[in-house]
Amino acid sequence: MFSLDFEEFLWANGMTDASIASLKSYFDQKAEVPMAIHQRMMELFRLYILVGGMPNVVWDFVNNHDLHRVLNMQRSILRDYEDDIAKYAEGSEKAKARACFLSIPRQLAKDYKKFQYSVVEKKGTAKKFGGSLAWLYDAGTINFCYNLKRPELPFEGNVEEDCFKVYMRDTGLLIAMLDDGAQEDILDGNLGIYKGAIYENIIADIFGKAGKKLYYFEKSSGMEIDFFIRHLRKATAIEVKSAENTKAKSLSTLMKSGLVEQAIKLSGRNVEKRGSTVNLPLYMAMFL
Repeated sequence: MFSLDFEEFLWANGMTDASIASLKSYFDQKAEVPMAIHQRMMELFRLYILVGGMPNVVWDFVNNHDLHRVLNMQRSILRDYEDDIAKYAEGSEKAKARACFLSIPRQLAKDYKKFQYSVVEKKGTAKKFGGSLAWLYDAGTINFCYNLKRPELPFEGNVEEDCFKVYMRDTGLLIAMLDDGAQEDILDGNLGIYKGAIYENIIADIFGKAGKKLYYFEKSSGMEIDFFIRHLRKATAIEVKSAENTKAKSLSTLMKSGLVEQAIKLSGRNVEKRGSTVNLPLYMAMFL
């Protein structure tokens, strides 16, 4: 069982199945969404980033529309998570799992978002902390996103087992782990080093709740593609942008190489198709 996905969040906020089906028609036709609808959907998407999908938090927000209450509830849940680690993790795993959990915002703030055990603890190793990460995954707290050796199907056969990123399964809880004021920064579009990480995390969460395993592609040359999914029976590169600026050097380089046939940019911009690359608004990730 997962926290609410974006479609369920829309239901909770009064959006009907008919309205969602109408929105999906623009996705299916790759047609531009009317601006008033687009702006409202972006507003709801940003709220979903802040509120997340924990059922009691969503219920309280729908009834009170108070983000300060939301933050207090989320931080209470995070304390419960830490209590659960102390209660259910065995022996030395308690401290190690807690340290891994608390390192997640720092891991995602890095330009190089591969999970690094040295961020958890100086000279930390997979031997010491690998089991603790697995415990957090089994507890339903995090998602793994594995690097691909090659950007091609089948993905599972191309995975680098020891090279992965870690995302929180609920982005609202990730926001609650940041400094006070992060909520306002999201609404204002000013998140500094965390901007890319938060938008990557919400897309990872959406894909994870849709049952997709998470993959990305990174090379030592500096090329990095945020996600890869199987879409329309092809390996599809996904680039996530937090605003309307959709320039993506790595994606352009990859497409010119001929290794990948199709790509999708998820951003604040409206639907736009350019050759084999389609720009979709972030909220349409739920239709992939």
